[in-house]
Amino acid sequence: MTSASSLSPAPTPVVLITGGSRGLGRSAALAAAHSGIDVVLTYRQQAAEAQAVVADIEKLGRRAVALPLDVGDVASFEAFAAQLQQTLRSHWQRERFDFLVNNAGMGVHAPITETTEAQFDALVNVHLKGVFFLTQRLLPLMNDGGRILNLSSGLARFALPGYAAYAAMKGAIEVLSRYLAKELGPRGITVNVVAPGAIETDFGGGAVRDNAQLNAFVAAQTALGRVGVPDDIGPLVASLLQPATRWVNAQRIEASGGMFL
Repeated sequence: MTSASSLSPAPTPVVLITGGSRGLGRSAALAAAHSGIDVVLTYRQQAAEAQAVVADIEKLGRRAVALPLDVGDVASFEAFAAQLQQTLRSHWQRERFDFLVNNAGMGVHAPITETTEAQFDALVNVHLKGVFFLTQRLLPLMNDGGRILNLSSGLARFALPGYAAYAAMKGAIEVLSRYLAKELGPRGITVNVVAPGAIETDFGGGAVRDNAQLNAFVAAQTALGRVGVPDDIGPLVASLLQPATRWVNAQRIEASGGMFL
């Protein structure tokens, strides 16, 4: 006879999304909540915006918490992991989370001849070193059978002057993701890359959104004839956290509307 305890529903999955207070991270957090996933989102400075996202998620009937994190500061990861574990215990009565979305980022637009060492190092710290060591530190807190999604960029496939350093970091993340998939396979954790094209956000000073000439140029180079918006990306991220996509692993999924085909 089946016991009553064996019929209890599976716990609601929890996703951690870095940089979830705005832009693509906000869209991903809301889409995940729409699909039945609870959310821990991180922010660096925008506490009020992060709390607004939490409120929006709670209106959808899901639980959410916002935690501060500077993904470029590896020395802070130990304390962040402890805070995350305490949050999981207090809000979800559990020790582990299920999904990790490495989304947080910053941009630098400068020709190779003008890129400074400080700019380069900042990109390394946020987009490569931070992703590598944050993932490393959080793996003990992840459930087996979970998912990791790393955000890359269409710029890792096509080249636009001024983005060499940024794109190089994203290329490295794509290689790292394949290695993570290989090494984490025994735990049943899949690792994939989502590579957005040009999106209308405040990323990089909001240039794609606010510069009409740049916006028109990108639209003209895109098969679907427009620039992307955050909600072109967030639902894709959420879909890759669903049971139906469990066999997708070590893949680069570009969501650019068909840029530079």
